[in-house]
Amino acid sequence: MIQTKENKYSEGSIVYANEDPNVRLLVRRYVDRIYYCKIYNDSSGTELVYFEREIHSKMP
Repeated sequence: MIQTKENKYSEGSIVYANEDPNVRLLVRRYVDRIYYCKIYNDSSGTELVYFEREIHSKMP
């Protein structure tokens, strides 16, 4: 897992989007201040992109 002082969430972390807090997301990678996530346990592999301010680590 890669975590620098620049990013809050490391690769492999579970996070939730502010826009839909009931959906669990898995952080796949962090590049240029953007988090690339996929829906946890979703086989479609759809990748979602978020800025740090758009996600949080605690389920509501």
